[in-house]
Amino acid sequence: MFLLKTWRKTAFGVFGYLNFTKAGFLDHSKKFKPEDMEIRIPGKNCIVTGANSGIGYATAEGLANRGATVYLVCRNKEKGEAALSDIRTKTGNLNVYLEICDLSSVNEIKSFASRFSEKNVPVHVLVNNGGLLEQNRVTTSEGLELNFAVNVLGTYTMTELMVPLLEKASPDARVITVSSGGMYTSPLTKDLQYSESNFNGVEQYARNKRVQVALTEKWAETYKNKGIGFYSMHPGWAETPGVAKSLPSFSESFSGKLRTSEEGADTVIWLTLQPKEKLVSGAFYFDRAEAPKHLTFACTRDSHALIDSIVDSLNSMASFV
Repeated sequence: MFLLKTWRKTAFGVFGYLNFTKAGFLDHSKKFKPEDMEIRIPGKNCIVTGANSGIGYATAEGLANRGATVYLVCRNKEKGEAALSDIRTKTGNLNVYLEICDLSSVNEIKSFASRFSEKNVPVHVLVNNGGLLEQNRVTTSEGLELNFAVNVLGTYTMTELMVPLLEKASPDARVITVSSGGMYTSPLTKDLQYSESNFNGVEQYARNKRVQVALTEKWAETYKNKGIGFYSMHPGWAETPGVAKSLPSFSESFSGKLRTSEEGADTVIWLTLQPKEKLVSGAFYFDRAEAPKHLTFACTRDSHALIDSIVDSLNSMASFV
């Protein structure tokens, strides 16, 4: 197991250095088609979680620039209001709104979903961007490990509760979940809240992000007849406030080599704009192209068979059953 973990981290490091940095983005962008990003989407309702900074902010601004009605879901009211004001000013789009919700709380997400449902508007795009990497074991007020609560259960609860509104936007509805290349270092595991005594926040984050990719596959299968497309993506290694706070040594080591938030958000916006027939529901995307979900010899592929039992656990925790 030690050798396997070492191989995963080494392979990820090499693969990441070659592809996930700013240099990787600039290289891959040579194949990009500018017209793919010139599409405007007035009348489309888009929800972006974690939208007050980093990739979430860049995504929200990019969608507002293209005429969408954008709902920023933020935990911090003050930071959310600042982001709202900035995006409206920069884009000239006044159809940008702020919704306050703490994604670490199932009850808050349910409250948000209930409030939002009263608007009775179709949701064309849900961007599950909100997430965090907490290095220490922190327990939420609902008794959950914090990374898991936000990255996994929060994402799952938000998506499931938005399905009825996504159906209203059928057949063009889509859910885009922002995962991480870190998931390459971890297989799926049923130990969702990291019960091991020596808590490792980076490893837990990788596990969480692997769950997001497997959940996207599961959602694509479950809702294939509902007119909703499900996609996960990896933004590359971007220089964001979250990375600087959670991984300061990494951020310093790669200073000047990391992507901008806009470069990190590029594929999210691309996935929003493309005709669904160009996309594969359940797939994992990176730099505007379908990407592998597993590294060679990493032995993570078979672990996805656990997703049904994981969904059962999430349903139970979210009190859907």
